[in-house]
Amino acid sequence: MLRVLIADDEPLARRGLRGWLLGDAEVEIIGEARHGAEALAMTRAHHPDLLFLDVQMPGLDGLGVLNELGPDLPQAVVFVTAYDQYALRAFDHHAVDYLLKPVDEERFRVALARARERVRVRRPDPGLRALLEELRPDATEWLERIPARSGSKVTLVSVGEVEWFEAADNYVRLHTAGRRHVVRETMKALESRLDPRRFVRVHRSAIVALGQIRELEALPSGDYRITLRSGATVALSRTYVEEFEARVGRKL
Repeated sequence: MLRVLIADDEPLARRGLRGWLLGDAEVEIIGEARHGAEALAMTRAHHPDLLFLDVQMPGLDGLGVLNELGPDLPQAVVFVTAYDQYALRAFDHHAVDYLLKPVDEERFRVALARARERVRVRRPDPGLRALLEELRPDATEWLERIPARSGSKVTLVSVGEVEWFEAADNYVRLHTAGRRHVVRETMKALESRLDPRRFVRVHRSAIVALGQIRELEALPSGDYRITLRSGATVALSRTYVEEFEARVGRKL
């Protein structure tokens, strides 16, 4: 019996995988996780043979789950992803299987067969560790492109085009010249991957590109109004003024 855990924050995605798996008499679904933290806890508690794992989840993402698991990785992991073709080639190169959203049933059957064989031979996936090392952000390699999904399309947005980032619950809006993109990531996680020489946090819900700032205006409240080169305005909260001053090298 193949013991399977599904981890995806989208109910429709979980329902689709569950429906296909229920039709297999040799599969036991041991649980469904709605986010990364839940996936981590359920994997540690139930030790599934196979983990269907969404790459992009709010808070702790799929790669973060695997990093936290350390030596307790399942024998087989099938990524569920909306990544662009470059990332998919990385999965191919390391022989880690994936399902591209929206998931196709025929492709699902292929992935399940591969995973079943991996579990049957009782050998951990040899490419999984290498993939984690390749995709894990390095402390000196800052984010340069951000995959933003719109419907079935994924746009790679250069961080050099971004004027400012705006938090929206577990999502972030990327504001570029005349356009907005939405990515499924928390502001805290995104901030840790941005070059601090180019971006600065100015509010709990805003990060701006230093090179896009045109002027600042002091407000009676102690806050500041930042005007960007595009004419857009963003609040600089007094909570972040000291950090901002350190970044620009002068007192306001």
